[in-house]
Amino acid sequence: MGELSPWHWLLVGLVFVLLFGAGRLPTAARSLGRSLRIFKSEVSALHGDDAPAVAPEKAETTHQQESARPETRP
Repeated sequence: MGELSPWHWLLVGLVFVLLFGAGRLPTAARSLGRSLRIFKSEVSALHGDDAPAVAPEKAETTHQQESARPETRP
């Protein structure tokens, strides 16, 4: 009962063409694709914000190792 048959999809496509016109559909699809790309990059950036919480421990270790080395300046 909850499935859409091919006839239903054809009817939905026809309604979209009648409402928006054939010229505006490619533009709408292009802008939808851009919006999804922006959304995807923002979500991955949000997931990337969690990673630096673990990174400072490694940064401290690296900083300690660098400060233990003697500086050689010409």
